[in-house]
Amino acid sequence: MPKKRSGGGLSPTQQAAKFLGVSVLAGTVLAGIALPAVGALGLAAKGSVESFDDLPATMKTPPLSQRTSILDADGGPIATVYSRDRTVVPLKDVSPYMQKAIVAIEDSRFYQHGAVDLKGVLRALNKNARSGEVAQGASTLTQQYVKNVFVEEAGDDPTKVAQATQQTIGRKIRELKYAIQVEEELGKKKILENYLNITFFGQQAYGVEAAARRYFSKSAKDLDIPEAALLAGIVQSPSRYDPVNDEAEATKRRNIVLQRMAEVGDISRAQAAEAMKAPLGLKVSKPKNGCITAVKGAGFFCDYVREVFLNDPVFGKTREARAKIWNQGGLTIRTTMDPQAQNAAQASIKDHVYKSDEVATAATIVQPGTGKVLAMGQSRPYGFKKNETQINLSVDQSMGGGMGYQPGSTFKPIVAAAALDDGMPANKVYSSPYRMAYPSPVAACNGKRWQNDPANPAKLENENESEVGPYDMKEATAKSVNTYYVQMISDIGICPVTTMAKKMGVVRADGDKMPQVPSIALGTQEMSPLTMANAYATFASRGMYCTPVAIESVSRRVGDKTTSMEVPKSTCSRAMSEKTADTINALLKGVVEDGTGSKAGLGSRPSAGKTGTTDERYAAWFVGYTPNMAGAVWVGDPAHKRKMTGITIGGRSYGKVFGGEVPGPIWRDMMSGALEGKPVENFNDVDIPSGIDRDRDEDEGDGGNRDDGGNGDNDGFIGGLVGGNNGGGGGDPFPTPSFSIPEGFWRGQGNGGGNGNGGGFR
Repeated sequence: MPKKRSGGGLSPTQQAAKFLGVSVLAGTVLAGIALPAVGALGLAAKGSVESFDDLPATMKTPPLSQRTSILDADGGPIATVYSRDRTVVPLKDVSPYMQKAIVAIEDSRFYQHGAVDLKGVLRALNKNARSGEVAQGASTLTQQYVKNVFVEEAGDDPTKVAQATQQTIGRKIRELKYAIQVEEELGKKKILENYLNITFFGQQAYGVEAAARRYFSKSAKDLDIPEAALLAGIVQSPSRYDPVNDEAEATKRRNIVLQRMAEVGDISRAQAAEAMKAPLGLKVSKPKNGCITAVKGAGFFCDYVREVFLNDPVFGKTREARAKIWNQGGLTIRTTMDPQAQNAAQASIKDHVYKSDEVATAATIVQPGTGKVLAMGQSRPYGFKKNETQINLSVDQSMGGGMGYQPGSTFKPIVAAAALDDGMPANKVYSSPYRMAYPSPVAACNGKRWQNDPANPAKLENENESEVGPYDMKEATAKSVNTYYVQMISDIGICPVTTMAKKMGVVRADGDKMPQVPSIALGTQEMSPLTMANAYATFASRGMYCTPVAIESVSRRVGDKTTSMEVPKSTCSRAMSEKTADTINALLKGVVEDGTGSKAGLGSRPSAGKTGTTDERYAAWFVGYTPNMAGAVWVGDPAHKRKMTGITIGGRSYGKVFGGEVPGPIWRDMMSGALEGKPVENFNDVDIPSGIDRDRDEDEGDGGNRDDGGNGDNDGFIGGLVGGNNGGGGGDPFPTPSFSIPEGFWRGQGNGGGNGNGGGFR
């Protein structure tokens, strides 16, 4: 039930208490406004003067809570959010009929009296005595305004609201003292303006502008006589006189207001009679509040903006202080969201994954070199119904996301960047057998070493039995060879990889630390699409990592003043040398040209990227970029229960899902649309000579026989950890692992990734 505002529908007992309060105050406050009613009522006001004098001299007037507008980078609307739907307007933008109607019905002597209307009090007492009931109130419009200030200060705390509206002598003392102050400081016109902007008109509308738009879909300055009378009548009891739910009662109340306007000479009796015959003429606009109303499928981006505001100290020292500013509203937030990129992301998602599918997809685009988040979308819409969610699948848990998803082989370029930055040649060759035990020991941070379990060593294998080395870095990256990258991390150590990941902003989505285990090379740590997109933007910007930003500017309106607020700035730092980044770009161009990501290619526009498919296909990824945009696409079950084998996605059946087959085309269509009309930029070309002479006898390498035909997407399992006797020559494209898992090996979501390798430090 809506809260009562401005004299709202009090019971006879409550109104009697109200009069008693006024009468008691009258004999104790100030000479010159004393009322004779105190003695007649037999009431004493002992202590009232002291309470009055002890009150602070100045009333705290909090900024009125208003709606906040969230805009895209071009200034187009994304969503409107508010704790109270209010738009503050100056008195000149309120219809003269509305001004007259509210004064006529609430306080017709407003311009003749001071803070208290002595004549009005006596008239009300006399009328109520004659009728035997409390039929008329006596609070002035100024007193009502002060009460509403108390309510506004209470916010949405029901206890504080009750305290602000309770019918007690103490509250009336406070109300009257501040009414006197307000009369002295503001003047009648400003009091009327403030009253019209603060009062509650029902239907979630606070202030006359919001009320005019809610009931009549027009501005307050355009209200005619019957419309103004209807709104003025609602104020006394917004629930009782709600025209949406009780047209008859609202009409009666409107006509009372019209009659009163005629009695005080604001309109003629003929005008009043004509207005009384008019229908209510409602043209109701439903409340549109929150990120659920966002356009362009940007509900999750809208929610991310809110989380940024509530979490960043630039907007206030404490979360409580930031939340207070957010709830007060009056903000205009221009974001980094590019409408073209957002439309492209949502269109691609809609074409490839249905919201009713067993799995979902999330996609994010960022701008290299600036950290600007350009687009953010997912297949399950923002909402509360079936196949909808409020969890932002693109971001970390601390920003409204979930626990994250294992990125699989999309983590391998980070390992390669660490190795290259440490001096490894780009044509480095490893034996890369089809199956192997994790090498041991492996150097970790702080002088520690990871040790495999000699009794039950953790093992891994490549996606296909045909993937047998030796391989150099370019071919191993294009084919996403697991054993190559595990040999690489075992060679350079774990610490350079976790250090490089940190420099690139790569963190676990749940906020936990990255473990010092070699399996991280295969993407076993759960991460968010925004994290991966922004990390790959580091490659696109030739080694410069920029923290993600979503807000360009914020202006805040308080009263009549609008000020600009400071906003978070992207912090850019060098994560790797330009040579390293250029080399990674060359490696990942090979992935989309003739590797596992060939279905993600952008034709004549240069692009680079990497596929990723987790163990047992709980998740599939494609993360890629051009010099001007970087994007990540994840597909999987957010609940982490459905393996993507024998599955239908977007109306198409798949025996097994690969990173290059489902996420790759989503990325391709998304980026094609986002980049349409944008300049075609080139990478800084780097020549990577082959590290292997393919003219030699293939049998000379320690990798054994090879069959370059391969099978499927060649995307590597995250863990791919097997032991036992699967044998070699079958070439099964989806081998069934046969192994016993060492105790304490897995961690995380239990899908074959984990943080450990069955060993430990020593």
